[in-house]
Amino acid sequence: MVTSNLVLIAHIGGVGRTVLENLRAQGVPVRAMVRRDDERADELRALGAEIVVGDLTRPEKVAAALEGVARMYFAMPVSPDHLLATTVVASVAREYGQLDGLVGMSQMTVSQMTATSTTESHQQRLHWLAEQVLDWSGLPVVHIRPTAFLDNPLFTALPALSIRETGTIALPFGTGRTSPVAVADVARVVSTVLGDPAPHTGHVYELTGPRTMDMTGMAEEFSRALGRPVSYVDMPPDQWRAEVLAKVGLPPHTEEHILTMARLHRENRYDRATRDVERVTGIPAQSVEVFVAARRDFYVG
Repeated sequence: MVTSNLVLIAHIGGVGRTVLENLRAQGVPVRAMVRRDDERADELRALGAEIVVGDLTRPEKVAAALEGVARMYFAMPVSPDHLLATTVVASVAREYGQLDGLVGMSQMTVSQMTATSTTESHQQRLHWLAEQVLDWSGLPVVHIRPTAFLDNPLFTALPALSIRETGTIALPFGTGRTSPVAVADVARVVSTVLGDPAPHTGHVYELTGPRTMDMTGMAEEFSRALGRPVSYVDMPPDQWRAEVLAKVGLPPHTEEHILTMARLHRENRYDRATRDVERVTGIPAQSVEVFVAARRDFYVG
């Protein structure tokens, strides 16, 4: 095994960036894998990260990025290449790496899936398969399965627009219950595991907010956080797709994933709550009210 505690963060999304900041604040050496050496990479350098330019679907780039690395955070944006990237990382890490911990970002939907289930999105299916690949690899893997992110546009950008215009949150979730979790809480879990992966190896952590609620209950938390009335409007799925989602201009793979998330919310598939955030970090996950209150200006303008 390598003797350093160098951590490779293989995707700098919301969670990855926060994990990088957490680890650097603790003095942990971090290598960040980016697609381009640009201003964003310079920002990471300013935080004390080593930068390597690469692509998770290219084995030679992954091998170079893993040199001297003890621990790795693996994640991908919503992408049809998710399974390919996972397979490349697993195979290269087995052959060239010396990892004592690999934290893989998955989705909580995987907890309800089987080898033959077909009601989930193509992206969710890729996550299920990716977990199988990582488990088969024999690497010291920890799976992180967050539910929907509070930072997702479903709960941030889209409600911000409708709250300003009509004082409503308009989504096609019906009476389904949900328990979204903040990126910051997920990043705390990942950072904790990367700091000392041995006690967590082989574990699956399902990360949610502190409680489940329907969208009327969520609107009530928005109301308390913003100090103004907010109500929930249940939009028919087809209307929401045509009037809201289509205007965002997402790639087909991503749009299909978001539509499926909305349908699964409506079918109450997100009605789950765990205490894994607190169990791993010692600090409970933040509530919707706390999350929204900290971003009041964003929501009300």
